[in-house]
Amino acid sequence: MILLVVIASVLILGITIYQFREINIDYHKVRLVKKENQIKQSVSYTLQQTTYPVTTENLNHIFRDEIYRIADVQNVNFNIYDLDGQLIKSSKTQFENDSISTCLNPEVLNNLETSVDKRYVEHNTAVGDRYQASYIYINDLKFKPIGILNLPYFEDNSFNDKELREFLIRLAWVYLLMMIIAIGSAYFVSKYITRSLQTVSDMLTNTDLTAHNQKIFVENPSEEIGNLITSYNAMIDELEQSAAKLARGEREQAWREMAKQVAHEIKNPLTPMRLSVQSFERKFDPNDPDVESKVAEYSKTLIQQIDIMSNIASAFSNFAEMPAQQNETLNVVKIIKLALDIFNENYINFHSEEDEIIAKLDRTQLIRVVTNLVKNAIQAMPEVENPNITVTVSSEDEMVKIAVADNGIGIAEELKEKIFEPKFTTKSSGMGLGLGMVKNIVETYKGDIKVESREGIETIFTVRFPKSPKV
Repeated sequence: MILLVVIASVLILGITIYQFREINIDYHKVRLVKKENQIKQSVSYTLQQTTYPVTTENLNHIFRDEIYRIADVQNVNFNIYDLDGQLIKSSKTQFENDSISTCLNPEVLNNLETSVDKRYVEHNTAVGDRYQASYIYINDLKFKPIGILNLPYFEDNSFNDKELREFLIRLAWVYLLMMIIAIGSAYFVSKYITRSLQTVSDMLTNTDLTAHNQKIFVENPSEEIGNLITSYNAMIDELEQSAAKLARGEREQAWREMAKQVAHEIKNPLTPMRLSVQSFERKFDPNDPDVESKVAEYSKTLIQQIDIMSNIASAFSNFAEMPAQQNETLNVVKIIKLALDIFNENYINFHSEEDEIIAKLDRTQLIRVVTNLVKNAIQAMPEVENPNITVTVSSEDEMVKIAVADNGIGIAEELKEKIFEPKFTTKSSGMGLGLGMVKNIVETYKGDIKVESREGIETIFTVRFPKSPKV
């Protein structure tokens, strides 16, 4: 709308200026012809009333005084030349005559001679102003040319230029008002048109595949916007259904994998138990003098395998049913020191820049996180010559930072993304639930856990907890 108003303004401005110039040209053309006819009639009348013979030689005598009277009556100056272009008489004073050409240009004479109506108009510019000069023949009473009448005509456009300026000023005010109206109309129309589109755009921007998305409701939308909103709402329904199916499928797949892992781990101790029972049944002799020692050895083997199965069941239970958080205000530094006391390894070092870091956390879950990370570090150094594990605690604004570093075998780059998966383990025994449980606890607290590792050099697990649990 604004562009159309601007284009219309420019076009009308150009047409207006062009039209005024055409009017000026036509006006001066008509006025020159009118003045020319008036002078011509006065000259003809004078020739008819003179007592001198009407010849070229007598034109100076005929118009000696009469030329001034005619110029005064018609309010215009003119000149009379002979047929050879020599000046005979001018209505201007003697002083002004100095600026008048005493001899016409041969081009003027040729153009006048060859013109059909025996009239020639010359267009010139003087001191920045345009002027015209008309040339016509003066005929005697028998219509024979005896001289040339020259009428200079200066174009005075001051009045028309003033009118043009005033018209353009009025036109500018009109178009300024139209521009303001157009801008206001364009603003409100565009806001009305784009209001629904903005709503759809905001909702699309905020669409989250992992969360519940609100549908769009717009009052009285246009047909096109209504179809777009209907399609979006249908997409949201399908998205939620797909997300629910995907989540259910992922959970089922995770539990299936977990069940396979548990079954595999349970089968491992069952096989030696079965072999031990079969061997004992085959070799048992009540009369054997060493029967008591063999029964004791057999019992020890079974008890070991039963303990392994018990540990498997406990690990699975701990992971599957995470106890509710019992948050309490505690000194994190003190709790972690107590958690490390259960380890007998003398290469475990503890470091804290502060003696006291107060936070609201679950004591049991905090201890579980630390012990699992330290156990992992111990198991990562089976053949390290100078093993070293360093547990560091620090405070970062509203967060508690716990770092467990070891100089063990490290973690391969391609395995970093998998170590927190519940069923993943790089050890020959165990279920791989430790780090999965740690991540579960950390995420429950809205914290984060990261791992940095260089194979054969070091591994650092960094856990951050909010000092106060986030709702």
